[in-house]
Amino acid sequence: RSLVVVHFWAPWAPQCAQMNEVMAALAKEHVQVTFVKLEAEAVPEVSEKYEINSVPTFLFFKNSQKVDRLDGAHAPELTKKVQRHASGSSISAGSNDVAKEDLAVRLKKLINAAPCMLFMKGSPKEPRCGFSKQMVEILNKHGISFSSFDIFSDEEVRQGLKTYSNWPTYPQLYVAGELIGGLDIVKELEASGELDTVCPKAHKLDDKLKTLINKAPVMLFMKGNKQMAKCGFSKQIIEILNSTGVDYETFDILEDEEVRQGLKTYSNWPTYPQLYVKGELVGGLDIVKELKENGELLPILKGEN
Repeated sequence: RSLVVVHFWAPWAPQCAQMNEVMAALAKEHVQVTFVKLEAEAVPEVSEKYEINSVPTFLFFKNSQKVDRLDGAHAPELTKKVQRHASGSSISAGSNDVAKEDLAVRLKKLINAAPCMLFMKGSPKEPRCGFSKQMVEILNKHGISFSSFDIFSDEEVRQGLKTYSNWPTYPQLYVAGELIGGLDIVKELEASGELDTVCPKAHKLDDKLKTLINKAPVMLFMKGNKQMAKCGFSKQIIEILNSTGVDYETFDILEDEEVRQGLKTYSNWPTYPQLYVKGELVGGLDIVKELKENGELLPILKGEN
């Protein structure tokens, strides 16, 4: 029932080691709080579920519900969040205002994460309520490009968005940061023929992805960039590509949520990094490692194979 703070970390990231020290100091100060370290890349399913895009990331749980998160090595912010959540009901009005402001900023970012954002129960592949399922079916039927957020994965967002948007139920559909409404509204827009003009079409995203994939003969979609990889898999693939001497360009999928989600579907490849040569998908880190071991990587990168 007490507060649990989970640190998603990686042994290759020096900032994680620094934050581990901060966490150890906080553990001495807040004995009622449980602090846990979890190596992000050792548990990919968990990292994917909680959208761990970079390390360090801290998740805060109360009564088995996720109540907050912190991305990045921000010691003062971590200290503040631990104090706020550990104090429970004795939060002062001032800190409560700060918490509300933090949530509002986060909700605004989520709403604007893609041109068309659906807040739903479950995911498009596995909707967890009939209304969400119907909404996904309508959007797919009209070829509408959208990203989604599972409100079951974050209780703070689930409750906060109802107040923020003044809309009490889910699913909720947003276009260009503006609330369109729930399932009934979307059904009305579909019946009147307005849905296609309100929502962006998938083919626009496909065109964008095709352009990006063909931006350079060798294109790597990764977390971070050549200078600063933001996950161990991306770091390893960069090292392999650098060792070949072949020129390549990168795209940071953390900078564009629409590309990040859309490319998984477009390429039918669910994880990152993804390597493309002359517009064709080669694969991820494991494939690239195999090709290197077999001596096939260099000819492929040069377009000889």
